[in-house]
Amino acid sequence: MDPERILASFPAPSFRGAQQAALEDIRDAFAAGNDVVLVRAPTGSGKSLLARSVAGAARTVEEASPSQPTGAYYTTPQVSQLDDVAEDDLLEDLNVIRGKSNYTCILPHEETTPVNRAPCARQRGYDCSVKHRCPYYSDRAIASNRPIAAMTLAYFMQTAGSEVFRKRDVVVVDEAHGLAEWAEMYATIELKPRTVPVWDDITVPDVDNHEVGPVERTARFADQLVGVCERAKDDLLAKGDLTPEEAARRDRLQELRSELKWFLEDYRDRDSATTWVVDQPDGEGGELAIKPLDPEKYLKHTVWDRGNKFCLLSATILNKDAFCRQVGLKSDRVALVDVEHTFPVENRPLYDATQGKMTFEHRSETVPKIARLCLRLMAKHPDEKGLVHAHSYAIAGQLAEKFGEFGVRARVRTHEREDRDMQLEEWKASSDPEVFVSVKMEEALDLKGDLCRWQVLCKAPYLNTGDSRVARRLEEGQWAWYHRAALRTVIQGCGRVVRAPDDYGATYLADSSLLDLFERAEHDTPPWFREQVDRMTEPDLPEFDPAAALAGMDAEPGPSSGRGGRGGRGESRGGSTSRSVGNAASGPASSGSAGGAAGSGGSGSSAGSGGDDDPMAGHPLSDVWGE
Repeated sequence: MDPERILASFPAPSFRGAQQAALEDIRDAFAAGNDVVLVRAPTGSGKSLLARSVAGAARTVEEASPSQPTGAYYTTPQVSQLDDVAEDDLLEDLNVIRGKSNYTCILPHEETTPVNRAPCARQRGYDCSVKHRCPYYSDRAIASNRPIAAMTLAYFMQTAGSEVFRKRDVVVVDEAHGLAEWAEMYATIELKPRTVPVWDDITVPDVDNHEVGPVERTARFADQLVGVCERAKDDLLAKGDLTPEEAARRDRLQELRSELKWFLEDYRDRDSATTWVVDQPDGEGGELAIKPLDPEKYLKHTVWDRGNKFCLLSATILNKDAFCRQVGLKSDRVALVDVEHTFPVENRPLYDATQGKMTFEHRSETVPKIARLCLRLMAKHPDEKGLVHAHSYAIAGQLAEKFGEFGVRARVRTHEREDRDMQLEEWKASSDPEVFVSVKMEEALDLKGDLCRWQVLCKAPYLNTGDSRVARRLEEGQWAWYHRAALRTVIQGCGRVVRAPDDYGATYLADSSLLDLFERAEHDTPPWFREQVDRMTEPDLPEFDPAAALAGMDAEPGPSSGRGGRGGRGESRGGSTSRSVGNAASGPASSGSAGGAAGSGGSGSSAGSGGDDDPMAGHPLSDVWGE
């Protein structure tokens, strides 16, 4: 890596804000001999452009000896972030590759078949005549041979050890604040009927009631399950040509075998820093979740062995030393670069509009108050779109019910797990001042300008203490980590509505526990966000008046299909809706393990989501909390 090339690699015609100063600091940090540079850059700093500049400093083929790695990787956990990169003309030399399941076959009669289920994946010895034109293999060949390859973190981790995507000189990780949690998620192994193709052929023991302890008993069971998977896989391979369903079964058996063997190797490694915990809520015969804490060994294999120099960017790497401990880095070889926030603080105000606590025991009293608060905010912002961060489908459903009772459903849009992306895009495209009640949209959402001018944080986003990893850390007294995790989500959420120096948007805090969080996490709060907190005031709001909340909805509504199935205004004013909303009892659209990142393919939504009654509530990335 040549740090002196960092500024020259900036892809835009000119710098804006603090970009030049940031790149100079990054250059100096690498020049000082640091292997890793953490870049704490506030929302709107243009982190993707900074990332491209760092990637451009990687060693070139012309400069390298045959044994030296060249080029760079750009990776991000967020699928939406990768989509933005792919569409940005300034980043056209970041060559994007996605998992096979994101591409379809081009053979006749196979046009709807994902590449991972195409004839080449299910027929032994298949020689594809159009492989050179296959969209997946074409993108893979381009990305693997160009200076900068861009991919999701899931795909990046999945390709560890690949002969195609070998070690490179520079690795840039955007939105890196959740790297430890993502690693824990990818290394988690969920054993249940949907993820274990041989479920009906095995007997699942009660791992908690055994003299050797739950993890050791699980390891012994995993040993047995590996053998069952191998035999089932061999039976399929003996068949030769497979159907798409059989190919999927074969692949899952291989993935599960790899996941279990990774767990067994790490668990039995006396030098491994990983602590394993096991959840089996239903006892004997029930589903098992094998979860790692601080999987340093996993990260070393999938991330740290993949490059010489690393640049990790995020607005919310709140504590350098704590972050390094979590991801297995030695902090003396890591530098932290703080990027100045150039958005005027008066354009991004916080308001104390707290209505009480949103802990489980107080929620039934507080949710109706928050619903009334939202109506007053609708009246204060009659012509402006708003976003309500409900944090769980249970809370979203309760708010939607109250909005129906108040007769303001004509202005409210909600979503379910299955249609969240569609509803989000329709809300963004709408010309009406709709209020979007969202779940798990605190990150990777760019609501610049009039797309949104105000938002409500309904709940302090503390992690679910019912998750075994969270419980284990709190038993060990890691309360600072617990508060940092919540603060990180709050800061990310606050950044959704102000995206440029001349942009503006208000954030209203509805849960009084947020005020307590700011005090408890004060030491880890970035100065630019501390300034927002210190300037916080109570808002001047109009009285509760449902008619005033609908004042900006004078335009005739479009067809119901264009309104996310909400129905016309006359129907909604009566408090009813043609679409079920926020069904907390329904299962997630997709979940499952990706131990060793196998099978993740770099596709899917940005993170898991769930509700207080939801089986995903204990998910390591879930920001749905039941206190």
